[in-house]
Amino acid sequence: MEHVSEGVTAVLNEIADGREHSLDRLIPLVYDELRQIAARHLRGEPSGHTLQPTALVHEAYIRLARQGKKDWRTRAVFFHVAARMMRRVLVDHARGHHRAKRGGAPVRLSLDDLHLFSEDKTWEVLAVDEALNRLAQIDPRQADVVELRFYGGLSVEEAAKVLDISPKTVKRDWTIAKAWLYGDLKAQPHGIDPGPVGKR
Repeated sequence: MEHVSEGVTAVLNEIADGREHSLDRLIPLVYDELRQIAARHLRGEPSGHTLQPTALVHEAYIRLARQGKKDWRTRAVFFHVAARMMRRVLVDHARGHHRAKRGGAPVRLSLDDLHLFSEDKTWEVLAVDEALNRLAQIDPRQADVVELRFYGGLSVEEAAKVLDISPKTVKRDWTIAKAWLYGDLKAQPHGIDPGPVGKR
């Protein structure tokens, strides 16, 4: 795997240097990893679900390709940006399928489950996105940790490398951020019961 990582870094440097044609060489190198991340978000959804892992990867990749400045000089930076794009795709898809529901019992939502998207509960995706935006105003690094772990599916160690902080700091930020998000979601008028903070 090390030679694959080195290949990704070399291609990313070419792209950052303005060689746009190198984008065609990037997708085969990162596709499997991006698809695994996408599959975690859509885990448990039926085969007829309108947003499949392949479609999520392709849409995120198209958005990455359309970015004006592509200064992704390391694999870690690329996957950070890719996680953000997947978040935007999921949120945009949720908005497109959103149906306002009023009343009923609160629905439990766990940030420890990387099964993020369900077309029956698209408002949950929107609620988490809004809460994460509020967290970013208070503590941008904690919001980055959540984005990398929740949307990007990165491990503690991988997130630490992306953010250039220690794994211990990532774990602390992850715990604090989850607690804050749970409190924020519970305080909102959309009826989410965040449940207990998990151990992940």
